[in-house]
Amino acid sequence: MNSALLKGRRRTGSLLGLAAWLCGIAFFLPVAWMVLTSFHSETDAATNPPSLGASLSLHGYREFFGAGTGVSPWPPLINSLTASVVSTLLVLALAVPAAYALSIKPVRKWSDVLFFFLSTKMLPLVAGLLPIYLVAQNSGMLDSIWLLVILYTSMNLPIAVWMMRSFLAEVPAEIMEAAQIDGAGLGTTLMRIVAPVAMPGIAATALISFIFSWNELLFARVLTGIVAGTTPVFLTGFVTSQGLFLAKVCAAATVVSLPVLIAGFAAQDKLVQGLSLGAVK
Repeated sequence: MNSALLKGRRRTGSLLGLAAWLCGIAFFLPVAWMVLTSFHSETDAATNPPSLGASLSLHGYREFFGAGTGVSPWPPLINSLTASVVSTLLVLALAVPAAYALSIKPVRKWSDVLFFFLSTKMLPLVAGLLPIYLVAQNSGMLDSIWLLVILYTSMNLPIAVWMMRSFLAEVPAEIMEAAQIDGAGLGTTLMRIVAPVAMPGIAATALISFIFSWNELLFARVLTGIVAGTTPVFLTGFVTSQGLFLAKVCAAATVVSLPVLIAGFAAQDKLVQGLSLGAVK
């Protein structure tokens, strides 16, 4: 009986592993196809069915970097990087103390506070677009990268507080009690005690906030123009009345995806640790 049960569990584990591999391949294939298409010429990329053995070319990347049009992608890339990095730093600076107050030193009715944060994400973004546009217009902040920094910080802060609250709840209370006995203040406790212990969670929160900011299109499309346009807005410019140039679009999407991929691989170990904090062991 035990042998049959063991064989059944092994068979179930093998099937689950196979299903995980199939899901991973299914998610990876479109990305691999995008990268492969980016190295084809427009003629080969437009064939139906697509040609896997077509000759490789860097024409799409040269077009993306302005070889044929003279339009440089660097200003939108710098704008996206500035808005994403600065807003992520502000989110962490605000989310960590808020999560500390909601988990380690809980305020009264902390659950109501968390649900209030969550309720701010229930409003569709397009519903707040007109008021935000009018405020930005009257304050002279239209087409400003700092307007995007403020918006991205406010958009990502509720999720960051929710995530950091669950991460900080795993920090042993004995460590902070020992720090308080030694005379450590709140700032010292957060920077030297809580932050190193919760670093995987902080890395996971920072990466998710960075990805959300980097990929945001709606506000950037409506509230920016020539000066503060971001890379998602720049990518929409590749769809013209002349048609969709597939190889150039795939090359542009590959380049735009690189910062997120690099950040993900750099923080891969901490991301896995952070997302597994609080899980049932």
